[in-house]
Amino acid sequence: MAYRLPPLNTLRLFEASGRHLSFKLAAEELNVTPSAVSHGIQVLEDWLGVSLFARGHRSLALTVAGQAYLPRVRETLEALASATEAVPGRRPSGQLAVSVARTFGMRWLIPNLPRFNRLHPEIQVSVDTATRLVEFPRDGVDVAIRMGRGDWPDLIATRLTHESLVPVCAPAMAATISSVADLADKTLLHVVIASEDWAAWAELAGIHGMDLERGVRMDAIHMALEAAAQGLGVAIARLPLVQAELESGRLVPVLGPPRPCQSAHWLVTSRESLTRPEVAAFCAWIKSELVSPDYAVNS
Repeated sequence: MAYRLPPLNTLRLFEASGRHLSFKLAAEELNVTPSAVSHGIQVLEDWLGVSLFARGHRSLALTVAGQAYLPRVRETLEALASATEAVPGRRPSGQLAVSVARTFGMRWLIPNLPRFNRLHPEIQVSVDTATRLVEFPRDGVDVAIRMGRGDWPDLIATRLTHESLVPVCAPAMAATISSVADLADKTLLHVVIASEDWAAWAELAGIHGMDLERGVRMDAIHMALEAAAQGLGVAIARLPLVQAELESGRLVPVLGPPRPCQSAHWLVTSRESLTRPEVAAFCAWIKSELVSPDYAVNS
């Protein structure tokens, strides 16, 4: 049968504009100009014979027709994209968007990504370290690497690492620390966004009565580790992500042994995304690099 359809590109423009409620943001996402988005929306509205947006001086809102049309267009585009990616025998030859926790990205993924590129030079990888929730596949992300406990409903999650907490500091400072009491005159370096920091380490080590509030607070683990290496104080590090500094001697573990923590880095994707050969290739590669068969976990 002959399908009576508007120009398909105008539907992409409409979906992005409706999601962002902004022609400018839609243009940035689709790598076109705002005027191209505005023109495309006008073409679609003329084809439909109805307005989809109420345009204000500095605002954009969906009309009643637009509100009804947007979810159906989105579902259709997602179904079309999934069907295209799942064509049997399709070779990996496209884009791969990876959203990764910043620390893992800096300390493991980026240093090791050249090996993936050598195996799959036909796959163009983009890496996003923005801290945000990801909705597959709507957000344009194929696979995510996140810190957590693997409890993401309806997604496929594979634990990549077993991680442990250990206090670390510069060698000169480490020479003065042999017990928890020696921390009394040391600066504690805190990472405010860390799910497990000094309080978690103290609980795991069975240490009570320690003043955990004092010290310097930072918003990124790599800043805390650099501050520790420079002699500012003692930070809580995660093994194996700090292994390079320990092997080089820039940081020294103290008050061991390392304490296994509850959270870890997980590889997360959707079943639909996994049908893409690019995603399957990346997942197979990173699992072969990191995951031992005895602790791969799927949710």
